[in-house]
Amino acid sequence: MADTNDNPPDRLSLDPRSEYYDETLLSRGVGIKFNGQEKTNVLEYSVSESWIRVAAGRSRDRYGQPMTIKLKGKVEPYFEAAAQDEGEASEG
Repeated sequence: MADTNDNPPDRLSLDPRSEYYDETLLSRGVGIKFNGQEKTNVLEYSVSESWIRVAAGRSRDRYGQPMTIKLKGKVEPYFEAAAQDEGEASEG
């Protein structure tokens, strides 16, 4: 299990245009438990504001981005993979 100090940020987005996008964190894999259930279709979340944003079916906006809806409830993010140490990454 991951270290208790190794928690995902308060807010994170999958959209590269968002200021809350962080590719290094997303590469580790971030899972979301929403109201006690595992969610795999979360596009953005905020723990402090208690919401997640998910795609609304197959609908798209005029720019081709998925239409989203905001759901309120208890948000529990976690990392799916532990952080790699710099020494382990350069084996060889």
